[in-house]
Amino acid sequence: SELRGGDAILVAGQGGAGAVLAARVVSRGEFAGSWEYLLDDAIFTVPSHPQFGGAALIGRDGRLLGIGSLVTRIGLPGLGPVLGNMFVPIDHLKPILADLLAKGRPQKPPRPWLGLNAEEVRGRVVVERVTAGGPAAQAGIGAGDIVLEVGGRPVAGLADFYRKVWALGRAGVEVALNVLQGTRVRGITLRSADRYKFLRLKGTPM
Repeated sequence: SELRGGDAILVAGQGGAGAVLAARVVSRGEFAGSWEYLLDDAIFTVPSHPQFGGAALIGRDGRLLGIGSLVTRIGLPGLGPVLGNMFVPIDHLKPILADLLAKGRPQKPPRPWLGLNAEEVRGRVVVERVTAGGPAAQAGIGAGDIVLEVGGRPVAGLADFYRKVWALGRAGVEVALNVLQGTRVRGITLRSADRYKFLRLKGTPM
C-alpha cells in the first residue's frame, strides 16, 4: 500500500461499529520484536486501539491495508512516547494467505530459532530470558548476557542480529555466537531449532 506518515485511517476491532476508531499513521519502518521476529515495513499508528489484535486498518478508500498486531510505544515530536499500534501491511499476507488458511503458517523452510528473547539497549543485544530446554538455554546463555557477534561478525542491534542468524541457513544450522557473560566473553556454538516443532501445542498438526 501507499500509506505514509500523516495519513488518516480507520481501525476496526471486533464488536461492530462501536469498535471503529479514527486514527493516523505515524510512520512506516522496521520493527524488531524480542521474540526473534522482524518486520521490514511495519505500519505504526496512534492512538492505540484497545482491541488491536486482528483489527482492520482501513484506508480512505475503504480498502483493507493492514492487520493489527500489537501495542507499542511510539515517539511523537513534542510529546515523547505514547501508546500506539503496529500493523502488518496486508501486502505481506497476500502471498501466504492460502498457506495460513490451510496449514496455519507459511509453507517455507523454517528459519533457525535460538529460543531467546532479547531487547536492544544502546545498540547492544541484551538477553531478557531464554526458553526452557531451547537451544540458547542448553548452550548456557541466560538473562543479562549480551550477544556481541554472530559467526565472528559484530552485531549492530536486534534487527541485525536476527538477519545474521537467519542468513546462516534453515532451522538446525549451527550458530556461533560471541557472548558477554558478566566480565567474560565466551564463544558459544549452538544448534538452532525449528520454532514450530519446539513450541507446538499437544495435538496441533504440523
